[in-house]
Amino acid sequence: MAFVNLLTREVVIKIAYHGPGLGGKTTNLRVIGETLPPDRRGELLTLDTATERTLFFDFLLVHLGEIAGFQTRLHLYTVPGQMYYDASRKLILRGVDAMVFVVDSRASRLTDNEQSQLLLLKDFHEIGIDPAKVPLVIQFNKRDLMESLPMDDLQRRFNPDGRPYHEAIARHSIGVMETLRTAATLGLRELAGAAGRSSG
Repeated sequence: MAFVNLLTREVVIKIAYHGPGLGGKTTNLRVIGETLPPDRRGELLTLDTATERTLFFDFLLVHLGEIAGFQTRLHLYTVPGQMYYDASRKLILRGVDAMVFVVDSRASRLTDNEQSQLLLLKDFHEIGIDPAKVPLVIQFNKRDLMESLPMDDLQRRFNPDGRPYHEAIARHSIGVMETLRTAATLGLRELAGAAGRSSG
């Protein structure tokens, strides 16, 4: 759940990017960091292996400015796609306010996407979170590649509930900021709803 400090009038919203390894999660955060001016974001923190796969997670701080009298920040994380980083994934997913599921559109990654989606559901259940209640936006990445599957097929497989989605070519900065804006909006909406429920 979002961190709210009434004394300092600050709000922090946690957004996690999930998806298969090498699907574009780190690229999303890198593009966000390169797109925003320095006064609107921190430095991208990442830990890579020799094969350039994210080992634990990436982290990027984004300043949204003042919203409803509160200085509002986003904490953006990537969730490691490999199954053996179980503890790291669950730690990142705890208290998440919105999720971005990054689908690799290539036909050769279909099984990897499906396994990653099942892993996300499993992790949520194991830490006691109902996945249906987590705000989610789906990003269909790598839409420029010849091997990319048709959107109708991808939607049927990975977005049967009709969640918000964006098509993207993250390495060319296409669809990245749109995905972030949707995720931030969902996170802020969830925060407003939680505040309304607690006051009621």
